[in-house]
Amino acid sequence: MNNPKLEVLTPQNSQLIIIDQQPQMAFAVQSIDRQTLKNNVVGLAKAASVFNIPTTITTVETESFSGPTFPELLDVFPGKPILERTSMNSWDDQKVRDALAANGRKKVVVAGLWTEVCNTTFALCAMLEGDYEIYMVADASGGTSKEAHDWAMQRMVQAGVVPVTWQQVLLEWQRDWARRETYDAVGAIVKEHSGAYGMGIDYAYTMVHKAPQRAKPGHETLAPVAAPVR
Repeated sequence: MNNPKLEVLTPQNSQLIIIDQQPQMAFAVQSIDRQTLKNNVVGLAKAASVFNIPTTITTVETESFSGPTFPELLDVFPGKPILERTSMNSWDDQKVRDALAANGRKKVVVAGLWTEVCNTTFALCAMLEGDYEIYMVADASGGTSKEAHDWAMQRMVQAGVVPVTWQQVLLEWQRDWARRETYDAVGAIVKEHSGAYGMGIDYAYTMVHKAPQRAKPGHETLAPVAAPVR
């Protein structure tokens, strides 16, 4: 049986959409610590940049309600056009549909606010009307309560959405530590955004491989023989 969801995410088969990662939207998030949310979505964005994943950023009512996209995200994608909408459902906007179609990839990784509204409606419509596979990044998305987020995730999973976490997506894109062209950049993302995992890499870097405790700015690399601690 041919099941495309059995295929792992790769830099060649997936694209990313970031939905409404804006301050007013984040103010209402109660399902996850808001600083953790920002950390996770920025880590995901950096991963997309490292692996050259086609990325769409969309916002809602920037001037009248929600405010601009998190500046840390804009720093990852300097100069990228932001697709402004009025609809709560990104799929309703022709610009968004056109951007996704232009990327030519059916696996769509989603990180957005709020889970129970913008994420759910987009996911259901993109699967029904666009024949996309949706990979919902649960810890780079947030709802207005834990129940709102959790039940929305369950609704989407029942409909066929694949639940993932941001670090899972990062490591699925990397897949093999022998891929040296992205090894150092992935290590840098992990050290900055992955909490205990990143601390473990720092420990191995300095204590096991006897590297300097502080790398010079712009030279934050892992020792060539060290695989990240898992």
